[in-house]
Amino acid sequence: MNSAFRYSLAAASLLALTAARADAPAQRAFMDLALSPDGGKLVSVEGDQPAAGGSPVVRALMLRSLPDGKPTPIALPCGQAPQCWPASPVWSPDGKTLSFTLRKPGTHHRSVYQYDAASGALKEALSFNGTIIGLKYSKDGQLSMLATENAAKEIGAVEAGVPMAGDIDQKIVEQRIGILDKGVVRWMSPADLFVYEYDWRPDGKGFVGTAAPGDGDNNWWVAKLYAFDGKAAKVIHQPADMQHQIAEPKVSADGKRAFFISGIMSDFGSTGGDVYAVPLAGGAAVNLTPDMPASARGIDIDCDGNLVAELLRGDKTELADLGHGDQVAPPKTLWSGQESFSLKQADTACKAKGLQAVVKQSATKAPEIALGQPGKWADLTHDNAGLTTQISVQSVSWTNDGYNVQGWLMLPANFDKAKKLPMITIVHGGPSAAATVHFPAPREREFVASGYALFFPNPRGSFGQGVKFQAANVKDFGYGDLRDILAGIDAVEKIAPIDEARLGVMGHSYGGYMTMWTVTQTNRFKAAVASAGLSNWQSYYGENGIDQWMIPFFGKSVYDDPQIYARSSPMTFIKQVKTPTFMWVGDSDVEVPAPQTQEFWHALHALDVPTSMMIYQGEGHAMRDPAHIADAQKRTIEWFNKYLKKPQS
Repeated sequence: MNSAFRYSLAAASLLALTAARADAPAQRAFMDLALSPDGGKLVSVEGDQPAAGGSPVVRALMLRSLPDGKPTPIALPCGQAPQCWPASPVWSPDGKTLSFTLRKPGTHHRSVYQYDAASGALKEALSFNGTIIGLKYSKDGQLSMLATENAAKEIGAVEAGVPMAGDIDQKIVEQRIGILDKGVVRWMSPADLFVYEYDWRPDGKGFVGTAAPGDGDNNWWVAKLYAFDGKAAKVIHQPADMQHQIAEPKVSADGKRAFFISGIMSDFGSTGGDVYAVPLAGGAAVNLTPDMPASARGIDIDCDGNLVAELLRGDKTELADLGHGDQVAPPKTLWSGQESFSLKQADTACKAKGLQAVVKQSATKAPEIALGQPGKWADLTHDNAGLTTQISVQSVSWTNDGYNVQGWLMLPANFDKAKKLPMITIVHGGPSAAATVHFPAPREREFVASGYALFFPNPRGSFGQGVKFQAANVKDFGYGDLRDILAGIDAVEKIAPIDEARLGVMGHSYGGYMTMWTVTQTNRFKAAVASAGLSNWQSYYGENGIDQWMIPFFGKSVYDDPQIYARSSPMTFIKQVKTPTFMWVGDSDVEVPAPQTQEFWHALHALDVPTSMMIYQGEGHAMRDPAHIADAQKRTIEWFNKYLKKPQS
């Protein structure tokens, strides 16, 4: 193992934050954005985060006239009731109508409402028994959507699953492309395909989208790229191997090519890879960014017809121009910084000379809506200006096993440097994901205020270093990535006063698995917290609702190669655990079902290792109830305080 490290401290890398106020306001979260075509109005879905973090329970639809940006709420039929959630706002091409979806609280029912910009009148254009996402207008004013009729749950594997009772093989409902037609949905994709993402063709006569037959939670990993015309679905690209999932389909301005991001990805919505182009008339896909030492997280077509990409390159986010996407060329950087934004969330007004709205944040600055030409944004909102923290954040880089690895370190801004700090290593989920620069979340602020350092490593398998690094943990879960993490802790201990005797580790999902795995491989950590963790790859294969994701990473099913699964299972090495471990999970988790946590907890009990477990009723893989989020955080910090607060002998 090569545990040498390199570390650079630049003005942008060490970000000292000002003192926290005891009466700090709630953090405002900005979700969907929609700019009117003339750039004169901006609509946003937003709301205050609960004190312990998580998504806003009460959400508003705010209308801002530009350039002053003064917000006015659009009155909703269900008022400010919890789970009365507006979403997917989109302006008609003439700028006269704003369409959006609205959830009926406590149901999976959606309506499409339309707001008249001139009169302020609001009318219901569609009442639908099911879910609706992804509203889009064609250039000639047709309103399309992704709709799931008679949906039994919210769409997505991270959402709480339906109870495992009754006829498990009952008919699967599919998410389909539909067009709003005189108060009803006119279907544009077949009834036997689940469509994940889509884009209009410029002529308004069809769509391009990613889709697969069967269970939508499970089959994204085998999705293909289709062309839809309302009558048939034609495959225009099928990944050549299992390690190339496809995401973010976009159609070129001339309608001749489709673009997408491809690479090995472990979760729908957690996107990273290279950018590809494929002719719609037929032909092979071309990698437009071969050997790029970065990961494309999102793509879009700008007002000049150029393909633009959001890239994660090490510790920086970039906005890059890829030209018309008709040839391989190095990305041209339009903007780069230690800040975060998402093209998936941005919107552009082409009639206003490319005015763009984004949500930006950094380690020193909480999220705000920013406005301007792409890459030249300036803050429009100042809702979170009063939020400050007593935290310094810095990027740390090291090398291990020949890889360049990067992570983030959070420290109390004004700690006594003569005293060593306990440190908690937080491993991200995925594994295809990345810890990126962000304004410290409520739980992170609480940890640091309690005297902990926090370390967020991006080991092999993470985004940010290119597709080879992204796939470097295939058939090697737990081994190389743990070596990267341990080498990262060594690097941190050389630049910060960390107490080696008071190390903790925690993570959610794949991070929960890595926590369980870590305590079976080393006794270096004195306390651990695993949420939605995975303890036994062999039993997990038959318990989860998304087993398709495992084939690209393991090479074969558990039935064809059980040993590759056993090799990386914490339960294989369970008798080596000495670390006190707290675990929690939702009882309706589809992605990592609760029995995985129960199996690990049961073993630790039998082995007399200190342990505790919480199962939260009604929760899926992503916890939603603010009370549950607060309870899990309280139990987590109490667990670490118990085992890490006092220096170990």
